[in-house]
Amino acid sequence: MFLSMNWISDFVDFSGLDKVELIHQFSLSTAEVENEIFFKGKDLSGVVVAEIKSVEDHPESKKLHLLKVDIGEDELVDVVCGAPNVRVGMKTAFAKVGAQIGDITISPRKLAGFTSNGMCCGEAEIGISDDNSGIMEITDDVANGTDLKDIYEIDDIIFEVDNKSLTNRPDLWGHYGIAREFASLAGRELKPLELEDLSAYDDLSKVDLKIEDKLCYRYSCLQFENIKRSVSPVNMRIRLYYCGMRAINFLADLTNYLMLEMGQPMHAFDSRKVGAIRVKRFDKPFKFETLDGVERNIDENTLMICNGDIPVAIAGIMGGLDSEIVEDTTTLTLESATFDAASIRKSTVRLAHRTDASMRYEKSLDPEMTVTAVARFVKLLKKYDDGVKVVSALTDEYAFKYDTVTLSFDKSFVDKYTGINISNEQIVKTLTSLGFEVELENDSFKVIVPSWRATKDVTIKADIIEEITRIYGYDNFEVHTTRSPLYPVRMDDVKLDEDKIKDILVKRYNLHELHSYVWAYSDEQKALGMEVEDNIKLSGATNPNIETIRKTMIPTQLCQVKTNVGYSPDFGIFEIGRVVEGVDENNLCIEKKKLAITLYSKTKGIKSLYFELRDILATFTDDLKHKALGFKPKKAEHSFEHPVNLYEIELDGKTLGEIGIVHPVVSKKIDKKADIVFAELDMEEFSSVKNASITYSEPSKFPPMTYDLSVNLPNGTFFAELSQCWENVGGEILSGTRIVDTYDTELIHSITIRFEFVSKERTLESGEVQSIMDKVIENLNKLGVTLRG
Repeated sequence: MFLSMNWISDFVDFSGLDKVELIHQFSLSTAEVENEIFFKGKDLSGVVVAEIKSVEDHPESKKLHLLKVDIGEDELVDVVCGAPNVRVGMKTAFAKVGAQIGDITISPRKLAGFTSNGMCCGEAEIGISDDNSGIMEITDDVANGTDLKDIYEIDDIIFEVDNKSLTNRPDLWGHYGIAREFASLAGRELKPLELEDLSAYDDLSKVDLKIEDKLCYRYSCLQFENIKRSVSPVNMRIRLYYCGMRAINFLADLTNYLMLEMGQPMHAFDSRKVGAIRVKRFDKPFKFETLDGVERNIDENTLMICNGDIPVAIAGIMGGLDSEIVEDTTTLTLESATFDAASIRKSTVRLAHRTDASMRYEKSLDPEMTVTAVARFVKLLKKYDDGVKVVSALTDEYAFKYDTVTLSFDKSFVDKYTGINISNEQIVKTLTSLGFEVELENDSFKVIVPSWRATKDVTIKADIIEEITRIYGYDNFEVHTTRSPLYPVRMDDVKLDEDKIKDILVKRYNLHELHSYVWAYSDEQKALGMEVEDNIKLSGATNPNIETIRKTMIPTQLCQVKTNVGYSPDFGIFEIGRVVEGVDENNLCIEKKKLAITLYSKTKGIKSLYFELRDILATFTDDLKHKALGFKPKKAEHSFEHPVNLYEIELDGKTLGEIGIVHPVVSKKIDKKADIVFAELDMEEFSSVKNASITYSEPSKFPPMTYDLSVNLPNGTFFAELSQCWENVGGEILSGTRIVDTYDTELIHSITIRFEFVSKERTLESGEVQSIMDKVIENLNKLGVTLRG
């Protein structure tokens, strides 16, 4: 939002103060000011009021004219001008020889054979509007030769405030609210707004008005006749242009001017087209054409302003084309209202149309401001169009009032939270300057929050501390170490496991941690051959690419892999993030925290890459839980899963997630020459598994014996199933088993198992080991496992 220091100066006397320094103070205390401050009019000089005394057509050009203009000097000046609106007697802006307009210095110049000793200027050329339809027409009674800067507010300081920093401050969406902040910072008085006394019209009949929906909090209106003026005053147009709005016509400009001044949007209807005002919603959807000529779909949740049953405006967003102010409008019905902020915000999203008015309504405007804005409108309307006539009494329906917020605290509360000694007088002065009512008794304060701060901003005592300290100046605080009790906080198990797993994945395996959003990006997934699975969707999403929340993180990671394939032939990524797996019986999202790991390689075989991922999972599980993972075959449920070598990951009887290979259709679209594997674990399930206690045993002083057994496995047989063949056979001397080698062909799947034997009491004999192994082989044969020849 752009703000004008000239406008703010209407309400605060800045004499003797550095305005730029005040802007910097405002940025530190109130709202973030963007870096660049604009000094309007700084690059303009030598432009004066000139009167056209004669106009002749150029003998060789249909567009050019030969003018003689009076610039208040002894002789008339010859000028060549191509503007279509030149005429004798017209006063305009004239750049004399030597004048500066931006980077251009005006000098005598020949145009089509005639010398032009200066230039008649349009408003766009001198930077006070975007109107370049012709030269500027000056209708004010000013002497020829008067410097344009002496009669119009061309010199100004404009600064831009980041709208995000005003989200919780609806009172700062207009110059008067900003002026209140500047007055407090500068220690100067805030001048009151000049208002019309609306009670003078109480004897007139009221407007036919009825609020039929609770989404309208307050609606105030007034009717006028005999409006003659159609073009806004120059200074009004300049302020609107400097603050990012274009001039339209006097009535439209005046409502926009009041919106920028007070933060209260207003709308002017042509009274010929609005009689009985009704504020309501409709039962059925319909189409409605707005002022911008766009036909919009209105649903049953959108609040409308109606003329009886005929809609004439979308409440809080934009008026209708059929009731707009036009050139011949002489009667108007003025609307000043407040609406439910959430309703306006949702309507703008549904309509995909956000306006300057709706941005303000979304911030919870103060309903007390509607009548004040009407009184200000009448004051300015009469100032610039003295023949206007008010033809109705103020009609005001107040359907919803915010509660008055009263806060009590003492001096010790302020001292505790600020850490500095701010006097009672300074506290009272600060709060009073910001519009708060303050009662002080001894060291106890009772503060009544002004209505413009009570809609959602100041609600608790801590908010008062913020008001005091920001005006005092955060940069005035002394830096020192605070004294307060510190209590140890133990992280929950899930967070502890997360941090340890991240350390292992990064430090030991050189994986890259990524962060992503919860959306299932449909465009990116479809490009890789993965359909977006049906899941929870964002209501009213404006972008269909991000309307569905993901069920699994693997598609997200595959899209990230696709983005990074050109940077390295081998890499791994991981993320601990959120997914949603449908809704529960209360219709609430079932949110899960998952660990997803994806490995990509052009140099390693799929088997090597797969077992590398398995080893990663086994390593951090052993480090954190001191337990071994189990694996069980799983059927493919997602389009990215290869049905072969897809397994559930189990720990302590709980299913944690899955490990698998990316489906060839997807993998080829990422990189035809690479292999990709993935794993996904439920972090909450993982953390719920209790750590196994670490036990220590004294190593035997007798030598161990090992026995390697190479066997052929039937298709579909897994190592975990073989343990039953030796669990009750080896007795105490069988200390462990492990796979030491594998051999695979299209027909054969063979592994070598190493059996380790040791006794703590004696040296083992080969015969007793062999007898155990004979029983193991016999049991293996029963499962169809044979010795490899």
